[in-house]
Amino acid sequence: MRVLGVDPGLTRCGVGVVEGVAGRPLTMVGVGVVRTPADAELGLRLLAIEQGIEAWLDEHRPEFVAVERVFSQHNVRTVMGTAQASAVAMLCAARRGIPVALHTPSEVKAAVTGSGRADKAQVGAMVTRLLRLDAPPKPADAADALALAICHIWRAPAQNRLQQAVAQNRLQQAVALHAARTPNASKGRTA
Repeated sequence: MRVLGVDPGLTRCGVGVVEGVAGRPLTMVGVGVVRTPADAELGLRLLAIEQGIEAWLDEHRPEFVAVERVFSQHNVRTVMGTAQASAVAMLCAARRGIPVALHTPSEVKAAVTGSGRADKAQVGAMVTRLLRLDAPPKPADAADALALAICHIWRAPAQNRLQQAVAQNRLQQAVALHAARTPNASKGRTA
């Protein structure tokens, strides 16, 4: 499985591609940051992020895109910028038919470090260890993007099984409801 992780941000949007399957060693395919100038017009910044993500999608052809789920912070301006960059990443993936998964920061930290309250240094250290890198990727946005991809690879099999079970349950409920509503449908027919 090849996953593009996106740590959304207007000034620095971390991107990282990881390949592998749960329970086996993972491989970093690429890591970087899409940067935009803080003094540029918002529309131009979003366009630059789109172009950067499109280039990563073209080059690395991921099967999934994992994006950090935006959560409420005290600084509304920061949340808005993060949400806008997140939406651009989701749009780029959707345009290509690539499934998108959203993971909260605490889910990612827990998956990679074992603690949902880990700090950036701990996440960077574990990403370095898990991907057998010489040093933590810099800046932290890049390491966070790799952590998102790792989280998705490890969580996807369980999430897929859960989604399949929910879908199967809904199907069974729909069949049972249909049968309950039409118990005499076949009795009323004439030959």
